[in-house]
Amino acid sequence: MPGQRSRRSSQSGGRGAEASAAGGAGRRKRKAPKARRKKALMWTGGVTAFLVVSAGVGAYLLYDRLNGNIDTVDIGKLGNKNVLSDGPMNILIIGTDKRTGKGNEGYGDKGSTGHAETTILFHVSEDRSNATALSIPRDLWTDIPDCETKQPDGSTKVIPGISGERFNVSLGQEGRDPGCTMQTVEDITGIRPDHFMMVDFNAVKELTTVVGGVKVCMAKEINDPKSHLKLPKGESKVAGEEALALLRTRHSFGNESDLDRIKVQQQFLGSMIREMKSSDRLTNPKELFDLADVATKSLTVDQGIGSATKLMTLAQEIGKVDPKNITFATVPVRDNPAEPTPITVVVDEPRAEPLFAMVRSDTSLTAVKQKKKAAKSAQAALLKGPKAEPADVRVDVLNGGEIAGAAGATVTWLQNQQGVPKSTNKANAPEKIKKTTLEYAPNQADQARALAEMMGLPATAMKQGTADAEGLEAMVLTLGADFKGAGIPITGPAKAPEDIQRASADKAVCAK
Repeated sequence: MPGQRSRRSSQSGGRGAEASAAGGAGRRKRKAPKARRKKALMWTGGVTAFLVVSAGVGAYLLYDRLNGNIDTVDIGKLGNKNVLSDGPMNILIIGTDKRTGKGNEGYGDKGSTGHAETTILFHVSEDRSNATALSIPRDLWTDIPDCETKQPDGSTKVIPGISGERFNVSLGQEGRDPGCTMQTVEDITGIRPDHFMMVDFNAVKELTTVVGGVKVCMAKEINDPKSHLKLPKGESKVAGEEALALLRTRHSFGNESDLDRIKVQQQFLGSMIREMKSSDRLTNPKELFDLADVATKSLTVDQGIGSATKLMTLAQEIGKVDPKNITFATVPVRDNPAEPTPITVVVDEPRAEPLFAMVRSDTSLTAVKQKKKAAKSAQAALLKGPKAEPADVRVDVLNGGEIAGAAGATVTWLQNQQGVPKSTNKANAPEKIKKTTLEYAPNQADQARALAEMMGLPATAMKQGTADAEGLEAMVLTLGADFKGAGIPITGPAKAPEDIQRASADKAVCAK
């Protein structure tokens, strides 16, 4: 039901959409670039470029100009303002079809305030070793929740939700801002976006131009009269209007659906990532500034990252991820069974939920370094060994997460459904924590393993002390922000379903 927060929220696919980007309503504020100049994605590449430029004479003037380019939107209490350099990050990338910018009068819907046409939930792992980019097709049939929006006069207005509507309606329509899209994504996948970055048509045209074009590969010659896209078979470079046409076209690939267009968009972004990482153009200060200037003019962000310093930090953190460990995926969907002739799609729950769970538990879709695998294996050994009987498990439960009453609900579940009578509700923890932890003594290891199995705790949650417990001392379970509810495992699956659509950012693929 709209207005109610479900356990999940997601991105999923739909048909017949057009990929584009547009700016949204917002307040003028700041953006900034600085960071590892060659390792950021397209939408942060210009910001990252400023790191080099800022070292020169007149840096303050350049900073001030770039800082004034960006628009911001106040999304109230949504998001996470403290995630930039600590913990996993979820950045919602939104492209709209609003007709902003010179030469864009023929795109999108005339008079429209813009929709969430191209949406990617970009998850960066806590250790910055990998990232997952989940595409949310515009025609996903879902519920749009009630959402609070900030008005120009500073007041708050609640936009009523809708039962059963295309995902792209979560932005722009009826006054919905990017915060509404963030809430919709969380409702579908259970993954909370920390920040959003919204771009317009000009972002594609101008960024691709300033970097000298993006290399693409076509499995066949393309001549699409609707998007006016003409490309030869094999490799070529696209920039400006041609790049935008490639990202908007549906009728040249696969079965002409939005799902096939998403694959092309992912291939394009992968190529852009490789270009930004390897291009010698980014060592030229003037070209770096041009890129930063274009990027900042194209962005609208939430106030949590609406300053030069914060955007520099964001670009630095994203830049730590090696492209070979950036995986693009599309939320598994199926035809909408409510439609005689399916036009929209719905989330395919059996395939989608394991994928969402992997992102929620910060589990990579790619293989990471062997030493990290080995570390995980060593940690996982803590879960192996004898387990105590439920009646012998003694634990105090504290709530350090986001769900009110979670400690009490967990104790009730442990006592009534798991047979753990010696569990005690200790109410709220002294402070909020991101990850659930279980503290126990060496002589309580069998109890800890039993509780971990019941709760679905990851090995990383296990915190063994050095001294044995005395008498009736209980273990301490502190629920974190990763806790979604009693009986819902915190761990994600070891790997995603084999049949989900995915692509790696470091591999060039020819669009079919």
